[in-house]
Amino acid sequence: MKAQVVMFVSLFALDAACGQASYSIPEEMSRGSVVGDVARDLGLERPRLISGKAKIYSRNNEEYIELSREKGLLLVKERIDREALCAHTALCALHFRIILENPIEFYSVTVQIADINDNAPSFEKNQMKFKISESATIGAKFVLEGAVDPDVGMNDLQNYELKPSDHFALKLQNNADGNKNVEMVLQKPLDREKEEQMSLVLTAVDGGEPRMSGTMLILITVLDVNDNAPVFTQHTYKATVTENSPVGTIVAAVSASDADHGSNAKISYSIQNMVGNLKNLFRINDENGEISLIGNIDFEKSRQFQLNLLASDEGGLTDSSKLLIDVQDINDNIPVINIMSKSNVISEDAEINTVVTMINIEDLDSGDNGNVNCFINENIPFILKNSKHNYYTLVTDSDLDRERSAEYNLSVTCCDEGVASLSSSVTLTLRISDVNDNAPVFQRSSYEASVVENNTPGLSIVTLRARDADWGQNARVSYILEDSSVNGAPASSFVSVNAQSGVVSAVRSFDYERMKRLDFAVRAQDGGSPPLCSNVSVGVLIRDQNDNAPQVLYPVQPHAEMVPRSADAGYLVTKVVAVDVDSGQNAWLSYKVQHKFGGADRGALFEVGLHNGEMRTVRQVTDKDAVKQRLTVVVEDNGQPSRSATVAVNVALADGFPEVLRSEFADDFSEDYDDRLTFYLVSALAAVSFLFVACLLLIVSLKVYRWRRSRVLYRSDLPVIPYYPPRYCDTLGTAGTLPHVYNYEACATAKSHVTNTQAVSQSLVSVDGADADVPHGGEQTSGNCSRMSTLIYSGSEDA
Repeated sequence: MKAQVVMFVSLFALDAACGQASYSIPEEMSRGSVVGDVARDLGLERPRLISGKAKIYSRNNEEYIELSREKGLLLVKERIDREALCAHTALCALHFRIILENPIEFYSVTVQIADINDNAPSFEKNQMKFKISESATIGAKFVLEGAVDPDVGMNDLQNYELKPSDHFALKLQNNADGNKNVEMVLQKPLDREKEEQMSLVLTAVDGGEPRMSGTMLILITVLDVNDNAPVFTQHTYKATVTENSPVGTIVAAVSASDADHGSNAKISYSIQNMVGNLKNLFRINDENGEISLIGNIDFEKSRQFQLNLLASDEGGLTDSSKLLIDVQDINDNIPVINIMSKSNVISEDAEINTVVTMINIEDLDSGDNGNVNCFINENIPFILKNSKHNYYTLVTDSDLDRERSAEYNLSVTCCDEGVASLSSSVTLTLRISDVNDNAPVFQRSSYEASVVENNTPGLSIVTLRARDADWGQNARVSYILEDSSVNGAPASSFVSVNAQSGVVSAVRSFDYERMKRLDFAVRAQDGGSPPLCSNVSVGVLIRDQNDNAPQVLYPVQPHAEMVPRSADAGYLVTKVVAVDVDSGQNAWLSYKVQHKFGGADRGALFEVGLHNGEMRTVRQVTDKDAVKQRLTVVVEDNGQPSRSATVAVNVALADGFPEVLRSEFADDFSEDYDDRLTFYLVSALAAVSFLFVACLLLIVSLKVYRWRRSRVLYRSDLPVIPYYPPRYCDTLGTAGTLPHVYNYEACATAKSHVTNTQAVSQSLVSVDGADADVPHGGEQTSGNCSRMSTLIYSGSEDA
């Protein structure tokens, strides 16, 4: 049986309470039984109970009543035993609150628990033994142990019956506490010689329907004369004990006297009402009457005790008294913090004074020991507001910012006013939910990267990083390539951006000669609603790669030059002009002679300037040098690996054209001139026609080539590499290279006939559009001279 009494006159009264309801139910109702329609009685709609998350709040840990939100009914949650709940209290009631949220409302509900006759009166002992002297006078009283019935009202103990009633009668005496003292009064003198042992049955009867009863056997032994009964010095004793006093503490000492002598005057003390937990708290010394503690006393459970004392002598005569013990409170209970309603998560855009948590404080002590004050830790955007009856609300005090603090650990501390003060605390963890109030921020204000041309499509160029101070979906950053144009084409045709990782990759291979830089913008966008974004500019520099070989602009193949045998060392034969569309060191060109043919000392007659491409003689021409010299000039750039181009230069060592004919070209003539003359004339005519058509096609091709090249240079921003014509002035001050107008005179004797003569140099380059004259051979007879001129035109410097 539980000793704690769960009864309240009023649990609390808040300003938010809107009404109250009272119900009465009998105890022992089955689980799920309907207590009452609380929604109807409080004037609430059932949807309000659901939306407001209606719940029952009780100070007890045990809950006997539950609320059905859907039906609006109060139901029995657990079987209610009124005797265990309220013990001997006549009025037994459950008090609790129904709490609703959004907005917060309180309703008081009282459920009266009516008693039913479910307990029979019972005696602690099955029997009592008395030793009564036969000289006991009529009217002698013998205190009997009373029965206990946990029921109340009419269901409680109503009457006692004693059978047989030949010698004794019952006398009932009402006490101030509502209990009855049962005494057995002698009605007829005893005679030990007639009846030494007597057995009586004491029956306790309640007033319920049906009536229930309990019995106890009384055994009486008739003794010889003992005509004085013990007498207590006081009818009522009073004592005070402090709760939590140690075991063994003497609470009080009672005494009684007996006028008899000897063994008839020896008194023994006992406590009669040792029922419930009293037998576990107090003990009396049967010899000296000292009452001491054998258990712990709690003021909060029982504030007063009453002990029924009995003094007995050896003759069986007794006297009764009572001891009233008042329990003094000490500050031994810490304040109890009850969280009535709380929110674990609050939005960072919550308004000031938003209610976060409601707290109820209980201290079972009394007086100053039960007065409690609460506070929370400082430097947080929350305050604790006190309302009536130890209720507190935790509200926001300033604006919240999840990016500054995403979580708060609120420590609520409550202290009572006792000496020494006791306190308790509870920590509330409150998370701040995110609001999309921060845009992504790139780690850099702009990004610069470089990539080597001829890259593989899909190559990663640069990784963009943007961070969002928000959380979750609001901080999930996606990268998007902004719509823009690069050289007339969309930026998406050049690069792509991975939406998750921010990696910028090349969509295709880049060509430095067409595009040297790529500028575009990337947007970082978060996943909030609405989303926030920021932009960053990205510049990609395309680096050159040695992927173009040098191009020889001059001399145009085939090509021949004539050097007089009287030329001195350093004579400028010709100039090799080449360009490389790459840039930097990839476009630095160097010239060298690869092969030299003819002459007694090969490789010693001509040299080419390493950087300017000028071909000069290194010594004077001797008679041992062959008339016809063929040289291969290699033009090489400075790239890694290097690329090169070659050009062949034919050089004739002669002071005049006839000498050339006699030396080398004459070897090609056939001795059978007469038989083949017709064939050569026809071949010469066909060759002249072919060369004429070829020159026309070459001119047209050069025109188209120049036009297309100018368009490419204009689009790709390639650097303009000047073309140095043959008639240029170098830094050393040498004016010109060759006369560039060579007059060859060929005279044939009567025995020599020229059938076909072709100029050694007939390939002309004119960057500015001038046509090239191609000399052709003519038939010569004895005594006649044919004059042939080869003209080499120089181009303009803007070629």
